[in-house]
Formats: sequence, C-alpha cells, structure tokens
Amino acid sequence: MKNILILGGTGTTGRRIARRLTAEGRAVRTASRTGGDVHFDLDDPATWAAALDGAVAVYLVEPNLQLGADRQARIPRLVADAVAAGARRLVLLSAHGVGRADDSHPLKAAEQAVRSSGVDWTVLQPDWFAQNFSESFWLPGVLSGALALPTGDGRTPFVDAEDIAEVAAAALTDERHSGETYQLTGPRAIGFSEAADLISAAAGRTVRHIDIRPDVLVDRMVTEGVPVDVAGLLTGLLVDIRDGRGACVSDGVERALGRPPRSFEDFAVEAAAAGRWS
Repeated sequence: MKNILILGGTGTTGRRIARRLTAEGRAVRTASRTGGDVHFDLDDPATWAAALDGAVAVYLVEPNLQLGADRQARIPRLVADAVAAGARRLVLLSAHGVGRADDSHPLKAAEQAVRSSGVDWTVLQPDWFAQNFSESFWLPGVLSGALALPTGDGRTPFVDAEDIAEVAAAALTDERHSGETYQLTGPRAIGFSEAADLISAAAGRTVRHIDIRPDVLVDRMVTEGVPVDVAGLLTGLLVDIRDGRGACVSDGVERALGRPPRSFEDFAVEAAAAGRWS
C-alpha cells in the first residue's frame, strides 16, 4: 500500500514533492481532482476515505482561499479523518503572514487543526512562489511583456517551489521536522521591476513592471472569474508588498535543509532553459 499521500499531487508543489519522494524509492500516492493516482476533491468528503486509506503521512493543501465557514471547516475535518485513518505525520502548505491573519482566513483554521492533531506535524509558510512568473498568476503578463500589478517599488523574497518541495519531502519522511513552522523565502528581497529585468535577461525578451491601482487588479481578476473576496485578498497581499510589508527574509529553508535557498536568478535561468517563456 502506498503510504505517503500528496494532496494536490499534480500542482506546483505537489508534483515536485511526489517526484522527489519517488526518486528516493518512497511509496507515494498523489491525489487530485484530475490526473492523480486517486481522485480526491476537498468539496466531496465521499472521495476522502479512498485517498487516506493506508496513508501514514499526508501533505495537506487548501487550494481555495474563498472565505466562509465551509472553507474554514474542511481542512480541520480532513485532518481528523486522516488521523482516524492512521496518518501519523501531517505537513501543511500554509502561507506567509497567516499568523497575523484574523480567524476568518481558511488557513488559520487549517494551521490550528494540524498543530492540535495529536500526531507529528510541520507547517510550511512560504512567501510568493517564483514559479508564479513561469507557471501561474503572472505568466500571462510575462508573455505579454507587461506585469501590471499594484506593487510599486516594494520588494519580497520570492521562494523557489523546488525549495518548498524539498522541505516538504523532508518533513514527510524525517521526524526531526516535527513541531516546526518553517517560514520559507528566497535569499533576498527583490522588487517586481528587478524580477522583470532578470526574466528579460534570462529569456531574451523584454518584460517590464507597470504599477497599477489595486482596484484595477481586483476588477481584472473578477472579470477573469476569480471570486471577489479572493481577488480582494490576493490584491491586498500585493499591496502589502508595495507598502513595505513583504521584504522580510527568513531562514526557514536553511534551518530545514542546511543550505541557503535558491536565488531568483537561478530560477529565471532554469525556467528560460525549460522553455517556460518561449
């Protein structure tokens, strides 16, 4: 029976974790709505038991930050089900700044549930993923040549998803990470203009950052189908960067892995070589 369950196993961090653990010879099961080893849907508890069967370690992800009692309750319920099914180690992908959030934030309840689960746990609190430029939110802007975001001259220490995956894989398999909360960042804080310049140099294309009003981004996201509360939350996090609340570098990667985090420069060179911006 495969005994390490990776929720969101086809996502940015999940597929990287699964790849690492499989390369180590670990027994891994990926769970996702589509494309995983087993069908799993956080909105459908009927899918949970089959995914949890035989899992002794579980990587937990809350993909939907829409506010509401159902969002607050589902990771805590899943944690209880996982422990009842025999899981003895939980690793939660949370986010930077959740500790300062109010109790309505879905990840606040998720962190509390993991910490009070009665089994080994590790909480990961990463900063913005570098891969947002190559695989996610900001890729269309890079490809169009204009990153229009309300971040001004603010800086943040983008973290490479490969580092997050390596920390998660270690936490899922090594008890020395039990009880740890790792704040995961890159080695230095950079602004979006510098990020655009580094991507331009690596990819051989012109990318520039354009500062916009927060309401413009909210309207754009809502037009693209993002729920208005989620659009407001994500925009607020970017405004935090603009206002100087995103520049704190942490030692979480080094504490967990005994090495410095990967730089944005290395990320950009590798992403360009992989054809992410072709």
